[in-house]
Amino acid sequence: MPPLVSPGIGLIFWMLLSFSIVLFILAKFAWKPILKILKDREDSIEKALKAAEEARIEMQRLQANNEQIIAEARKQADSIIKEARELKEKILSDAKNQANIEANKILQNTKLTLENEKIKALNEIRNQIAEFSVLIAEKVIKKELEDKEQQNKYIQNLLNDIKFN
Repeated sequence: MPPLVSPGIGLIFWMLLSFSIVLFILAKFAWKPILKILKDREDSIEKALKAAEEARIEMQRLQANNEQIIAEARKQADSIIKEARELKEKILSDAKNQANIEANKILQNTKLTLENEKIKALNEIRNQIAEFSVLIAEKVIKKELEDKEQQNKYIQNLLNDIKFN
């Protein structure tokens, strides 16, 4: 066999020795730093995954918190709207009550005014009737009439002549 195809024992020995030296040098100087770099990379990937998981959990918590805040804001808005409606109803009710009270006061004042005017008008009519009666009596007395029928006619004529104010 040609020497290139079948290696000799010396060649195998020196190859094993050089491979062992290279392996020893790599193990001594390069293997630990390479393993350390791989371990650091694995740790950083693991930390990144943990951070991503924590961020996902935090996002879920924040989303739940946001939904709770939105629900609470809706409750507060509904409460404010309800209070505003109640206040509107109370104001309207108070305004109606106040208007009714004022209307009743005006109605009572009007009734009193009308009653006073009625009493005043009746007193005035009584005074005018009394004056007319005195005038009629005065005219009847002035004229001496013998006949009662003539006196009645005369009184009727006087009453017809008098204008009522």
